[in-house]
Amino acid sequence: MRDASRVRSRLIALFLAGAAAFGYPLLAAFNVRATLAGVPLLYAYLFAAWFALIVALVAVMRRS
Repeated sequence: MRDASRVRSRLIALFLAGAAAFGYPLLAAFNVRATLAGVPLLYAYLFAAWFALIVALVAVMRRS
């Protein structure tokens, strides 16, 4: 029971981190005319944040 509660709280924290990462203030901060290796900065940020959330989700689920 204790492990399930710990996993649940980590998943909620990941959800909140994802909501913050894809919320308006951060997206607006990366919406500039700049590129990173030829890719617009906003697109690079979106895919990097998405990848980081997936990696964190896999790490949380593997530990449980």
